[in-house]
Amino acid sequence: MKEPLIVLTGPTAVGKTKLSIALAKAAGAEIISADSMQVYRHMDIGSAKITPEEMDGVRHYLVDELEPSEEFHVVRFQQMAKTAMKEIRARGRIPMLVGGTGFYIQAVVRDIDFTENERSPYREELARLAEEKGASYLHGLLAEVDPESAAAIHENNEKRVIRALEFYQLTGKKISGHNEEQRERQSPYNCAYFVLNDDRERLYRRIGERIDRMLEDGLVEEVERLRRMGCHRDMVSMKGLGYKEILAFLEGECTLPEAVEILKRDTRRFAKRQLTWFRREQDVLWIDKQDYGYDEELILAHMMEILRERKVIG
Repeated sequence: MKEPLIVLTGPTAVGKTKLSIALAKAAGAEIISADSMQVYRHMDIGSAKITPEEMDGVRHYLVDELEPSEEFHVVRFQQMAKTAMKEIRARGRIPMLVGGTGFYIQAVVRDIDFTENERSPYREELARLAEEKGASYLHGLLAEVDPESAAAIHENNEKRVIRALEFYQLTGKKISGHNEEQRERQSPYNCAYFVLNDDRERLYRRIGERIDRMLEDGLVEEVERLRRMGCHRDMVSMKGLGYKEILAFLEGECTLPEAVEILKRDTRRFAKRQLTWFRREQDVLWIDKQDYGYDEELILAHMMEILRERKVIG
């Protein structure tokens, strides 16, 4: 019999946090954060990190677990999430993934095999090539062997370009084909995968308001504190939305209004990419807030009904 798993995701600023607490309480669940930034300590405002008050007694995992200097990626997330799931089940509760990082969620839901991700000497060679000849040259190499991946990966995303070239070199296969196979994997869980959504204009307005609130709450001061701690733009943690833009302002590359405008624009684009990702996923349950007249009790009641129908909960 498959173990139960609940997923609640959706674009940034759609309102996942509040609903997740209500759903966790009703379903007897504990929450694993599927967010690439909330795992870091000292990064509270820019990551819109859930507060202990908002948790309201619901136990959370993968929040405040790493220092900003540590690397966090999909493989590490999958390992940490699986450990948390064991602990949650041992406590007689149901694991619930909550967050907007679609690839992280997919890695757990489909139990994607990342064994080929181990570092090879070829990766170091590619990194040297990128430094010597530039991102465009490397992307050109990828276009020759795997045009599908080259079309999907921006040339500035050096890490993914290197990964795709390395995979081809080690296996003789295109990583685009491998990723497609992994996406088709059946989930080992009895999973209810909810995607919370809202009207586009309303969502974009919420994004703008959230960023204004972050600034009022001290986002600039938070990034300045991180700089004093030795955090810099080459760290994975500092590449997150809200951090890289404010860092550019603090380092004199732009004015604060310019940084804020870039942050708002890039966050809207990020939300759009998130929605595109979720539309590609199999067997997702879309919860469009406007269909319920924005009544959270109605939304919760419908989600609980689905969980019972699918025997995710008793």
